[in-house]
Amino acid sequence: MNTVRLEPWTEADLHVLHAANTPDARRHLGGVEPAEQILSRHRRYLAFGSSGPGAMYRVLVGDEPGSVGVIGFWEKEWRGEVVYETGWTIVPGWQGKGIASAAGRLVVDAARAEGLHRYLHAYPSVDNAASNVLCGRLGFTLLGPTDFEFPPGSLMRCNDWRLDLTG
Repeated sequence: MNTVRLEPWTEADLHVLHAANTPDARRHLGGVEPAEQILSRHRRYLAFGSSGPGAMYRVLVGDEPGSVGVIGFWEKEWRGEVVYETGWTIVPGWQGKGIASAAGRLVVDAARAEGLHRYLHAYPSVDNAASNVLCGRLGFTLLGPTDFEFPPGSLMRCNDWRLDLTG
């Protein structure tokens, strides 16, 4: 596989959110989003560098001219402590090629380097086999299922995976 690298999310990456906004790609994330929600999320991703700890990245592969996904980490209060949360999306057509695994290792390194919080959590749907397998491959420990609000206003059943960034 070609080299996977991460670069800060840019204005030009809005197309990634649109490309990943399909019924199949969003089946574990509350369904297809309206255009105004995609644009709002894009703006939040652009503001990450200036809005506090964490970062959103475009996922690049080899010499491909554009990004093929998004991954990042951000602060979240979880069960009485501030932790990092991570999430990712690889656009259809690029899935199943090891890109999410490579990008995941890079984002773990970035969160570890920031050094502010001990734990990085991921909350994939209990039904999202690929994301749950990825968490295990990246060294996360499964803490068990939990109800998680996503999208805002809706509860989904997720697995709580935790990675100790000090280890």
